[in-house]
Amino acid sequence: MTPAIRFLKDQNVDFKVHQYSHDKKTKTYGEEALEKLGVGSELVFKTLVVCLDEHELVVAVLPVLEKLSMKKVAHFFEAKKAHMAEKNALMRSTGYILGGVSPLAQKKRLRTLIHQSAFNVACIFVSAGKRGMDIELSALQLQTLVGASQADICV
Repeated sequence: MTPAIRFLKDQNVDFKVHQYSHDKKTKTYGEEALEKLGVGSELVFKTLVVCLDEHELVVAVLPVLEKLSMKKVAHFFEAKKAHMAEKNALMRSTGYILGGVSPLAQKKRLRTLIHQSAFNVACIFVSAGKRGMDIELSALQLQTLVGASQADICV
């Protein structure tokens, strides 16, 4: 059981866990999840950790096939620039490994943005905190649990 699943159980949240066989050779974790979960691409979301102005880490949750706009993320958080967080900083801050970062139950709670399209569907799939495992829940539940904001954060 991952910290994300434990957290959801502790919060009495309605959710489902979906597991699939992770291919250790893959580098496109989100696309692998999309393929193996067998659901529409509008339902599967990836969790990216971004560094603002060289110091603050934030989280972006967006559709798996979309590209994150660093400019939009920086603008939302009133930062001058944004770039992907380094692997070691990501792991230290979230407690999760690359390709298995959940937006839930991170070691350090980071400010979070969820792409606005998540709120157009009944449920979304996000990482459960382990490669090969996703959680299905509503975007509104996720937003409430992590104190996230909604925004257009894609290119």
